Amino acid sequence: MAGYSDFSQYYDALMSGVDYSRRAEYLLAILEYLGHRPGLALDLACGTGSLTLELYRRGVDVYGVDASAEMLSQAREKCMNAGADILFLRQRMQDLDLYGTVNTVFCTLDSINHLQGADEVRRAFQKVSLFLEPGGYFVFDMNTLYKHEMVLGNHSFVYDTPQVYCVWQNRFIAGTGRVDISLDFFERDGKVYRRSREHFSEFAYPMEQVKALLREGGFSKIHMFQEMSMEPPVKDSQRVVIAAGKEG
Repeated sequence: MAGYSDFSQYYDALMSGVDYSRRAEYLLAILEYLGHRPGLALDLACGTGSLTLELYRRGVDVYGVDASAEMLSQAREKCMNAGADILFLRQRMQDLDLYGTVNTVFCTLDSINHLQGADEVRRAFQKVSLFLEPGGYFVFDMNTLYKHEMVLGNHSFVYDTPQVYCVWQNRFIAGTGRVDISLDFFERDGKVYRRSREHFSEFAYPMEQVKALLREGGFSKIHMFQEMSMEPPVKDSQRVVIAAGKEG
C-alpha cells in the first residue's frame, strides 16, 4: 500500500471502534470450528499490532509482518508497553520471505484489498502458501464489491476524535472494483491545525475470482463467512471472512 506514514500516527484513534479482543476470539473460534490449532501464527499486514497483541494474550505463538515502518514502530511500542515480547518484520505481503513455515496466517481489516490488482493478490496468496505448513490455514477478510460501490462509493466521511479531525473522501471507479481514497488529517498544534494527507486505492473482486486465485496458490479447502459470524455471506455483505486450507 502507498502511504500510511502519516496515517500511522492516527490509525488507532480512527480505528477505536474496532473491538480487537472480540475479533481475536472470533478468529480463534473459526479455527476451532475447522478443527485447526493455530500453532505458530503470522499476523500479516499487522498494522499497529492491536490484533497481534490480542492473539498473543490468548496464548497464540504469533509474530507480525507489515510493509510500513511507521506502523511497525507503533506496534513495537504498544507491545513493549504491554510486556509482550513479539517479533515484527517489515515486508510486503506479495514479497513475503519468512525464516521458516507457519501453521496459521491471519490477515484482517481489508488488508488484501490494498494490494494493487489481481496480480498482486495472486502473488500474495502464493507467498502465503509457500510459507504455510501443509494442512495449515490462511484466515483473512476482504471488503466486497457491494461495499466499494454502495457504501464507500463516491461518498465522504468525517471523523472527529480528540486526537485528530479526519476527512475521508472516496472515488469509485465504475467497472474496476477500485476505490481511490484521500485522507486529510487536521491535528491541533497550539492555536492552529497542522494538515497532512494520505492517498491510496483499494480493490474489490468477485468472490469466485478470489476462490480461483486461492486455488492457484494451492489452497483447496475454502470456507467463507459473514464478518463476525459463522453464517455464510449474503449479497449485501460488506466484508467477507475467508478461511483457506492448504493442501496436505
